[in-house]
Amino acid sequence: MTRTRTLRIDRIACTGQGLCAELLPELIDLDEWGYPIAGDPAVPDRLRTHARRAVAACPRLALHTDDDPA
Repeated sequence: MTRTRTLRIDRIACTGQGLCAELLPELIDLDEWGYPIAGDPAVPDRLRTHARRAVAACPRLALHTDDDPA
């Protein structure tokens, strides 16, 4: 069974510091107030390591990855 990793942003916990967009610009943009926007939540295999680093670096623990069965 193949698993797809998806990216989730907890908008309540996020304070808009923007570190996630700096570490994972391929998947995360910032809105006009500095809060993250993830267009497609699917994390490609080539970006999994970067996604894990961005999740670990989030100062508010507002960024998460989940494995979903494909």
